[in-house]
Amino acid sequence: MLITQFEQKEEFEAELIKTQQEIQDQTLKHVGRELHDNVGQLLSLATMQMNALSKVATDDIQSKVSNASEAIKESLTEVRSLSKSLNSDVIFNLGFYATLENEIQRLNKSQLIEVSLSTKGDLVKFENNKDETILFRILQEFFSNTLKYADAESLMVHLNYQQEQLIITAKDDGKGFDMDTAAKGSGIINMKKRAELINATYNLESSIGRGTTLTLIYPYKLES
Repeated sequence: MLITQFEQKEEFEAELIKTQQEIQDQTLKHVGRELHDNVGQLLSLATMQMNALSKVATDDIQSKVSNASEAIKESLTEVRSLSKSLNSDVIFNLGFYATLENEIQRLNKSQLIEVSLSTKGDLVKFENNKDETILFRILQEFFSNTLKYADAESLMVHLNYQQEQLIITAKDDGKGFDMDTAAKGSGIINMKKRAELINATYNLESSIGRGTTLTLIYPYKLES
């Protein structure tokens, strides 16, 4: 009887996590589309208007117009890149690796942190696209936490594609934190729960003054 109740509780919690994940993905997808379609269109229009203004601008304001035009173009590029990382449909189409590359390029362009990506082994296409999205969201959460709290200068991401599993290591050189006091934080809980959804082994290590390391071991299934 107790075993049955325990199993029912586990099943309920698993379904709850899946529902929360689906709601969050739908929200992020909507925001991504809004950024691409609405904000992106407004910035494109602003770019065209600045180009038209540049043709009639007097010499004394030409440099200011050019600077403003360049800033708008950079903003448009950033919005399009961000929209890709938020929209799960784009992740499905691009795949995990390409989406991760896009996100790392976006972070490097921000100049807030220097991020490197290295791989070992041959890239593997997952059988389940949803797993790719969840893995990416875990790393996205880790990146976000690093930017917010770590005061890190660099972040290293390594993908080790093995025959039956993918080992992901993400490590920053930030100030680190006390694992005991931070274990109940929403960001850490989100990463752990998402890893459980795809049966991935999750390990987070950190200590004061020694940075933070996230390790994920994902047992993928090969396409038949």
